[in-house]
This record gives sequence, C-alpha cells and structure tokens, in this order.
Amino acid sequence: MGTHCCDAGNRPPENLAYRCVLWTALVINGIMCLTEWTAGWLARSVALQADALDFLGDTATYAITLLVLGYGPRLRAGAGLMKGFSLVIFGLWVLAETVGRLFEPALPKAPMMGGIGTLALAANLFCAALLYQFRDGDSNMRSVWLCSRNDALANVAVIGAGFAVWWSGTQWPDLAVGFAIAALALHAGGSVLRQATDELALLSAEP
Repeated sequence: MGTHCCDAGNRPPENLAYRCVLWTALVINGIMCLTEWTAGWLARSVALQADALDFLGDTATYAITLLVLGYGPRLRAGAGLMKGFSLVIFGLWVLAETVGRLFEPALPKAPMMGGIGTLALAANLFCAALLYQFRDGDSNMRSVWLCSRNDALANVAVIGAGFAVWWSGTQWPDLAVGFAIAALALHAGGSVLRQATDELALLSAEP
C-alpha cells in the first residue's frame, strides 16, 4: 500500500502527502470499526456501538475524499456536502438507537468499555495528529479533520462512561454518551454542510 499511495506521478506534493495520510487513516478506522462493533455487542454498550458506527462513517469519508482528491473545487465541495449529510444521518441514527435502549435496559460491561475505548482513543489521536496539518482546507478536508477530532472526544467520553457504569451500577452513563456522540455528529455535520454550501454558492457566482 505504501508504494502505491506514495507513487508521485503528476500529483502535487501536498496531494501526495494527504493521500498517504488518508490511506493510513482509512485502514486504521476500518479495523477499529470491526473491533469496536464486536466489543459493543458483547458488552451491551450503546456508546461503543455508536462509536463503532462513527468509525464506519469515517472509513467511508476517507474513501470518498480519496476518490475526489485532485479533482476540481466543485466536485470536492459536492463531496463535502455529501459527507455533511452523512454526519447528520449518523447523528440521527445514534440518537434513535440510544432512545430505543431506554426501553431495553441492559447493564453494559464496564471493563470492556474502558479497554476498547482506550484502544480507540489511541487510534483516533494518531489519525488526528496525521490530519492536523490539513484541518484548515476546504469543506472536504475539514470534514475529514472533524471526523478524527470528534472520534477522539467520543473515545474520552466512552472511557469515562465505562468508569461511571462501574461506579453507579446503571446504564445511564452509557446512554448519556450515546446522546453526546449523536449531538457531536449533528453539530459537525451542520458545520460541514454550511461550509460546503457556501463554497458551492461562491463557485456558482463566478463568471
């Protein structure tokens, strides 16, 4: 993979570096999605499952970004718009799943929540560090940075929820994190949608 993604060809150096970072983040997120979803199912944790789906959404985001990298600003803005919508849909799905768990109470396994949450945090901090230098790009690049930033924040919340579940003996901390992850996704989705819409409006106004 390293030789392929770093094959310069005619691509600008910044696109080359960004492409390699995206490939790295894509693989890490794909692995963590499978790991965290399995752990969430075994631990009966809506917070872990929500975070796993966030990893899935990020994997798709990185794949879309790789597809449009090197194309014109209109296509990149369109991709940003699509990813903004996907973040909003993800947020609504997590919100609905968390509300549904209110009617199906089950005590999550706190040690697994803490352990997997810590592993996920390490993965996201690594991806966020790689993407940090690209955080101020267009809506397409900004959405990628926001995905990794949001995941790291969500992982800290999952770890805290694991401790709180153990301490309280209730599922409420797990559900609270589920609601928080949903709110974070909805906020990020709205931010990306606004930026992508503004970019498309400016492009349409150009002669």
